[in-house]
Amino acid sequence: MKLLTLLVAGAALPLISAAPASTAIVQDASADTNASVAATLARSSKDIYPAKCPENVNGFNYTYPSTLWFYNLTSTVQGSSEVLEMAFMDLLPPNYNPRSANKEPQTVLLLHGKNFCGPTWYAAATPLQKAGYRVILPEQLGFCKSTKPTQYSFNLTSLATNTRNLVKALGITKPPIVIGHSLGGMLASRYALTYPEFAKSLMLVSPIGLEDWKQLGVPDRSFDLLTGDEKSTTYASLRGYEQATYYPGAEWTEDFDKWVVMLTKVYEGDQKEKFWADQAHVVDMVLEQPTIHDYNKIKPKTLVVVGEKDNTAIGKVWSPPEVQAKLGHYAVLGRQAQAAIPDATLVSFPHLGHAPQIQEPEMFNRLLASWVKTGGRTLESLKLNATIIR
Repeated sequence: MKLLTLLVAGAALPLISAAPASTAIVQDASADTNASVAATLARSSKDIYPAKCPENVNGFNYTYPSTLWFYNLTSTVQGSSEVLEMAFMDLLPPNYNPRSANKEPQTVLLLHGKNFCGPTWYAAATPLQKAGYRVILPEQLGFCKSTKPTQYSFNLTSLATNTRNLVKALGITKPPIVIGHSLGGMLASRYALTYPEFAKSLMLVSPIGLEDWKQLGVPDRSFDLLTGDEKSTTYASLRGYEQATYYPGAEWTEDFDKWVVMLTKVYEGDQKEKFWADQAHVVDMVLEQPTIHDYNKIKPKTLVVVGEKDNTAIGKVWSPPEVQAKLGHYAVLGRQAQAAIPDATLVSFPHLGHAPQIQEPEMFNRLLASWVKTGGRTLESLKLNATIIR
């Protein structure tokens, strides 16, 4: 999950001097097919409103494939209030009007990782929308199109509460299916632990937090050093890290590259100093708040999905060699997580890394559809190149 070559990679990674012109992204700027319904929805809550300048907002100049909305939050620290905007996309199923007497559809929450934004889930979200699900793609504070707060205390429980409150503000009453990737998987597990009655099921895709890095010997790192790590992030360091961790052994493609280009825009945006500081707080948060110790308390039915080539480990590179050797073994960590969660199934891909939904999207979408529709009862029939443990 951690994006800097300096922070996480255990070995030297190839550097690319700059983002080549060929990495330009063809963005889908088309309006939502349900835009009129969405406008009606916006009036149902004073805290939900469309972004006025969605292309360039909160330090991120990037066009999203669907209408961008904000959920208004207020943070108070030492008597000082800061108005915060939590960005999200809301994909409504065909012919559904949330203000009518229509039956409420099943909602699916898709939670992004640290090096990702809402659009990285879009290829998985749209098939679910067409199949009749309402799909919410929130972006956490400090990320992407959301506010880059200056006083916010980052912790997983607060982020889970923000997400739960967004769902509540949207008028959703049925417990959602909660799906998270990487940091989003860590957050999804904390959401389920905090609001077990409001999570129908859980899908953790390459989640971080499957091991306690500090307990395993990762040394402390000061906030100034963490901020400096974020400041030094470039297209080259992002691509080098992702090539070694997300897609190990795979040929680098445009489908991989476009998300590195996207993320670089945030690191180089007009609120980059705030973003660097927020991301440093996020790194400190995940180091201090591992979720693996609470996995035995997770109540919703859970699917854990890992790639066995994944070697993500926060703090690995600033650790001594004997600690580095212990960290990031997802072939083992996935099995340990499945064993710890009371009602869990594991799907473990021997040939994939940290981002299976991007590396093999067609396969992943079949897996996702099976989980959302049947709770995993049909996994074996998918004939995945994977180990399934129930």
